[in-house]
Amino acid sequence: MGHLYLVRHGQASFGADNYDQLSDLGTQQSQRLGAYFSAKGLQFDTVVTGSLARHSQTWAGIEQGLGLGPASVSVQVEPGLNEYDSHAVINAINPGPLPSIGEPGAYQTYFRLLRDGLRAWMDGVLTPAGMPSYETFRNDIVDALKRVRDNNVGKRVLVVSSGGPISTTVGYLLGTPAETTIELNYQIRNTALSEFKITSKGLRLVSFNGLPHLDRIGDEALHTHT
Repeated sequence: MGHLYLVRHGQASFGADNYDQLSDLGTQQSQRLGAYFSAKGLQFDTVVTGSLARHSQTWAGIEQGLGLGPASVSVQVEPGLNEYDSHAVINAINPGPLPSIGEPGAYQTYFRLLRDGLRAWMDGVLTPAGMPSYETFRNDIVDALKRVRDNNVGKRVLVVSSGGPISTTVGYLLGTPAETTIELNYQIRNTALSEFKITSKGLRLVSFNGLPHLDRIGDEALHTHT
């Protein structure tokens, strides 16, 4: 039996022109996770990431925290573990302009619209421009993790992905309805750790959304969701 550690990327650049870059805080979160793994004596037989910049940058921070040199570990890239396009989801139900970040209520408006758009996408009511159906999105995630599982029975695997694929994975394994999967998505924190057992029959959830590397007094400022 093996173990798979599924990590959400560090804080990205919400509100910036390019969201797909870790913030300084996101880098710090990633390095702290690597230091936690090092202190626990955890080494990984396999490392897998999505193909987004924030995934590879998160692994780079973890790698530094582990005390490994750059590119010291071979990384498998699985585009099927990439996030959905949140802007396309929102634009599908609200094609007009959004309030600027910093305006009162802007954050709440963004995530309210995202929740509504995700529900419509998951229900098959709409397919946002440039995106697959939700069924295809989910199946791509399931297929990617099946490949990881089949190649790593008895091994320890680290996977860096995003909130959407992680919540979809947990929802798929537990058979949750769309509303619950969306709620799981909204709760996943940056660099949160979810653990699964790798068995011959599939993945088995052990823990979800933990931050054992950010549990010191004063670390609350390092707990982020975007």
